[in-house]
Amino acid sequence: MSGGNATPWTLGDPPADYVLGHVRAVLPDTVIDDARIVVRSGRIEAVEAHPAGSVADVDGAGLLCLPGLIDTHSDALERERAPRPSAFLPWDFALLSLEGKMRAAGITTAYHGAGFHEKSSGLYKRSAEAALELCAVVAARKAAGAPVDHRVLYRLDARSAEGAAALAGQLALAGDGQLVSHEDHTPGQGQYADRAYMERYLASSDNLTEEQARQRVDEMIAERERYRPDLERNMAWLGDLAKAGQIRLVGHDPDSAEAIGALRERGGSVAEFPTTVEAARTARELGFPVVMGAPNVLRGESHSGNVSARELVELGLVTSLASDYLPSGLLGAAFMIATAGLLPLPAAVGLVTSGPAEVAGLEDRGRLVPGLRADLVLVGSAGDWPVPWACVRAAEVTS
Repeated sequence: MSGGNATPWTLGDPPADYVLGHVRAVLPDTVIDDARIVVRSGRIEAVEAHPAGSVADVDGAGLLCLPGLIDTHSDALERERAPRPSAFLPWDFALLSLEGKMRAAGITTAYHGAGFHEKSSGLYKRSAEAALELCAVVAARKAAGAPVDHRVLYRLDARSAEGAAALAGQLALAGDGQLVSHEDHTPGQGQYADRAYMERYLASSDNLTEEQARQRVDEMIAERERYRPDLERNMAWLGDLAKAGQIRLVGHDPDSAEAIGALRERGGSVAEFPTTVEAARTARELGFPVVMGAPNVLRGESHSGNVSARELVELGLVTSLASDYLPSGLLGAAFMIATAGLLPLPAAVGLVTSGPAEVAGLEDRGRLVPGLRADLVLVGSAGDWPVPWACVRAAEVTS
């Protein structure tokens, strides 16, 4: 990457019309080394070789130009609100603080995870009440015209009757087309197939002894059977919504071919964080997008002992990356994949742009092609790592 000594591009609120020149434009299948991007009415009008002698409104100084990054699963707002386990900050301040980090990471569209759960353990104390608070602050910031397109990933604990009731009310307000995931983090299956990882997590987050953590996990496994009627009822309800086209249903942590088959039967359309090669391969055979976590790529392994995202990329089974909890991880993971030769640069960038757009059903962004939104990121480098120099969300133009 070049342009490391260039002056950062800062437009503030971008104009509806401008020309960005002398960039290395990363298209879906190639890179134009000296390109100009013409923007009209907040949309890309042209991406082409920069004509000799022509003047641009903004000189990109040889920096890479990518579509704005799209993050379909971010739990970072919970972390921003609670930088320490019992230190809770105001939601609106936390979102503004996180927004700055997202812009610095090149993210122009973000889905914040709202956990419709019924639990008091764990680092962030997820609950239906907290989820509704998160939804409200995201809606308010979105209405204010923020430089990041803030959205919600609705995460339902599939065993929670209270969570489902709150989610039903929220979806009625939000309207059709929302991104909804169902999850069951009960130890012994899914993400925590090896219960030892859950025991260690609870010991750390809830300050438990090893014996207390083992007892808690035993209780969680027993509760799974007790709440099975709620799980079956919630899954059927989400399936009805998905089949009616009212939501985009995401299967979280599928661990087998059978889990993917069941997801398809209930109208699901995305496999998020599959925990085994078998689950990922089956998802791709069925045409599902497969989302993996960027931190998993950066670390080279799952934090809970599941399949490595890097391994799945090598196998050609990953179509999208999500930050999970680390906004800066998106771009870093994509460039690590390209640098390691696992994918060409355009395909690696696609994992954080066009791939997430497909996951969310956003047809108006994610690629540098005429007609799409001019959400743009300029990227330089610091050694082996990418450095976003500027991040601009398209001007909103109404006719």
